[in-house]
Amino acid sequence: MALTPTSTRELLARLGHEPKRFLGQNFLVDGNIVRKSLELAQVQAGDTVVEIGPGLGTLTAALLAAGAEVWAVEKDRNLHAHLTESLAKDQPRLHLLEGDAVDEPLAGLPPDRSASFKIVANLPYAIATPWLDGVLSGPLPERMVLMLQQEAAQRYVAQPGSKTFGAISIFLQSAYAVAPGHKVDSSCFFPQPDIESYLLHLTRRPDPYVFAAATKILIRACFQQRRKQIGGLLRHKLPDGGAAWIAVLTAAGLGASARPEQIPVALWRQLQV
Repeated sequence: MALTPTSTRELLARLGHEPKRFLGQNFLVDGNIVRKSLELAQVQAGDTVVEIGPGLGTLTAALLAAGAEVWAVEKDRNLHAHLTESLAKDQPRLHLLEGDAVDEPLAGLPPDRSASFKIVANLPYAIATPWLDGVLSGPLPERMVLMLQQEAAQRYVAQPGSKTFGAISIFLQSAYAVAPGHKVDSSCFFPQPDIESYLLHLTRRPDPYVFAAATKILIRACFQQRRKQIGGLLRHKLPDGGAAWIAVLTAAGLGASARPEQIPVALWRQLQV
């Protein structure tokens, strides 16, 4: 059962822990959202699940109760100690790592367990994009259910032509399809954040595409000057000045005058560095 705001305050007081805003410590206190997260992720007994920032362990306990084997990473030393004592000590299906999720995007999941796994996480909002960027480098989970700032979720699923379409939109949508998610009110957290949240539900495509590191760097650089024409942006960044890819864009009805935000995801996948 999820903690209530009152019991959360009491537990934090017993631990002598003050929620840290810079770590995005807004603790989930709504059992319906916990259940919805597991439902969207289709968590079943025997599943391998990665969790990011387990905090007080509300979602972690629900995943374990569902029969999942959980690999979790927690940066806060006090909360890591609490989770070790309250959950990990007597639960062999919980593998708890103390560390930064940006450095350990899969929470230490060993390679031999990465063929089939899911991610269910109430993400610290400040690290959501760099963490997701790391996950999208592979190996790829078959399904992700991510609690995000609503603005971030909109950016990840933005379509070409919109002001929020960017590099992370391309990387994500090349590997994942967006399934129906769920809006989450700020009252579902303690302390309440100043923004609205969203459960983003992602399913891996049958033919997921993972961009090479050098290509990702180039795409990010293009979107740093998103209003400039792509021909000018690539002129000094590729050996052929981008001529081969510009030909692809021209055949698709765009060409050298297109701006990065106008180019569809499928065409970005044909960019070679």
